[in-house]
Amino acid sequence: MTTQLKIDFVSDVSCPWCVIGLKSLDEALARVGKDVSAELHFQPFELNPQMAPEGQEITEHITEKYGITPAQANANRENIRARGAQVGFKFSMADEPGGGRHRIYNTFDAHRLLHWAELEGLDKQKALKEALFKAYFTDGQSPASHEVLARVAGEAGLDAARAREVLASGAYADEVREREQFYLGSGIHSVPAIIINERHLISGGQPAEVFEQALRQIAAEG
Repeated sequence: MTTQLKIDFVSDVSCPWCVIGLKSLDEALARVGKDVSAELHFQPFELNPQMAPEGQEITEHITEKYGITPAQANANRENIRARGAQVGFKFSMADEPGGGRHRIYNTFDAHRLLHWAELEGLDKQKALKEALFKAYFTDGQSPASHEVLARVAGEAGLDAARAREVLASGAYADEVREREQFYLGSGIHSVPAIIINERHLISGGQPAEVFEQALRQIAAEG
């Protein structure tokens, strides 16, 4: 018998641990197989809602925000790169030729596009989320750029022309802000935050084993 679970994946497209968390969750869902059927929704969270459109150099931003040294910031990035490799995702760093993730950007428009993609179908939303992660972290492209967002939407199987219309119109801004405030008001202040059946919270980019255990336990509880 298959247990149906709703999973709300609260995250930002500029959050590296969100990539790792999603990859681990995917692996866990593959492991539980037919025992669990998951309805996955991506919910918005902005790590830097006040960030200017042009963004900020990544090391400068991290050292200012967290009060750490550039050496510590670089060590953290190496840890992220290693964790990404373990789950099959390539994080390009600023010290590589053409490396991505050299700037941090405002992601509000990316969340508007993801909201629209959810209305088009959960599979389309997931494809767009994964494509945005790759565009930013692997290819070094700006998730604040409407040109980038529309092109990535097309590559993810969505209508690129409609994506451009959504971005130009400011559509779904109110809906995204409402969801952001809902999760902030629910005590979510760091991501990824994975909420199962609107009751069970798993925080952070956990290993697949942690997600698998939680999925099996929650499914067993009915």
